[in-house]
Amino acid sequence: MKFIDEAVIEVLAGKGGNGVASFRREKYIPRGGPDGGDGGRGGSIFAIADRNINTLIDYRFARIHRAKNGQNGQGSDRYGKSAEDIVLRMPIGTLIRDENTGEILADLVHDQQKVLLAKGGAGGIGNLHFKSSINRAPRQFTYGESGQERELRLELKVLADVGLLGMPNAGKSTLIRAVSAARPKVADYPFTTLEPNLGVVRVDQNRSFVMADIPGLIEGAAEGVGLGHRFLKHLTRTRLLLHVIDMMPVNENTNLIHETQALVEELQKYDESLYQKPRWLVLNKTDMMSDEQRAGCCQQFVDELGWKDRYFIISALTGEGCKQLVYAIMEHLEHMTSAQPDQPNSTEDSINPC
Repeated sequence: MKFIDEAVIEVLAGKGGNGVASFRREKYIPRGGPDGGDGGRGGSIFAIADRNINTLIDYRFARIHRAKNGQNGQGSDRYGKSAEDIVLRMPIGTLIRDENTGEILADLVHDQQKVLLAKGGAGGIGNLHFKSSINRAPRQFTYGESGQERELRLELKVLADVGLLGMPNAGKSTLIRAVSAARPKVADYPFTTLEPNLGVVRVDQNRSFVMADIPGLIEGAAEGVGLGHRFLKHLTRTRLLLHVIDMMPVNENTNLIHETQALVEELQKYDESLYQKPRWLVLNKTDMMSDEQRAGCCQQFVDELGWKDRYFIISALTGEGCKQLVYAIMEHLEHMTSAQPDQPNSTEDSINPC
C-alpha cells in the first residue's frame, strides 16, 4: 500500500430537519389542536484513531465527506428521524488542522480516540411546542439549523520512540533491519529509502521500543534539495534521535565534519524543538576498518566535531555494537519515562464547534 502522510478533506455535517405546523383533524373533533413534530438532527462527522491503519491514502482521493440531513417533522406528533453520523477512521498519529486558519484542532495519539470534526445541525421545532393557554392554535415553527462545514488538513506523524537521522546511504535502513523485524529496502545507492519505516526493537520478553527510519537528509534540504524536509515531521514525536554517520564514505574526499554539521543546521532550520531533542552519534560501517584504525579514526572524528554527548561505534551490517546500542536506548527511554509524571490519557475529545 502506498504511504500517504498528507491529505486535505472537506467535512460537511447534515442540516437539521424543519419543524412543522400541523393541526389534528379527526371526525367529531372540531378543535384537535396543534400536533406538528420536531425535525430530526443532522448527521455529525467524527474521526477515530485506528491502530490497524497506517496511511492516509483513503483521504487522498475521497476528499468530500458529507453527512445526511435530518428528516422534517410531521403531523400527528411525529418527529423527524435524525441522520446517522459518519465516522472517519484514521491512523494513530494524525494531526488535524483547519486548512484556512492553520489552527490545530485535534491530535490522534491513542487507539480509539474519537473527536468531533463537524457538528450536525439541530432540528427545528414544531408548532406543538408553541401551544399555550392564550395561543391554542399556534402556527409558529422553526427551521432546522445548518450543519458545520470545514476544510481540514490531515498530517500523519508516525509514533516512534527513536528516530534515525543521517545522510543518504549512511546505513540507517541496515541498522533498523539489524535490530528489528522491519525489512526496508537496502541498496548501494543514495535515497534508497523513499518513505518512513517503523520497526519494533524487542530488547527482551517484556521490553521493546519503536524505531523510525526516514529518507536521508542532505545540505540544502530547506531549499528543497533532495527530498527536502518533507519527512522530518515524522521525527517530531520521538524521544531520542540517533545521528548515523557513514565512517567509510564512497567518496574519499568527503568532509564528514562538514556533512554532520550541515545536517544539524538543516534540523535547526526545520524545527527548533526537534533540534533540542536528545541526540546520540552512531558511527557506522566500522567493519570496513582495521581494529587499529577503528578506535583512532572514530576518536579523532568525535574530537574534531567537539562532541560531548554519548556516541557508539557499530557495524549495522555485521551487528557489531548493535546490542550495546539497543540496551543503552532502552535504559535511556525507561529513565525518561520514570522522570515524567503520569498524565491521564483521554480516549475521547471534541473540537470546539464555534
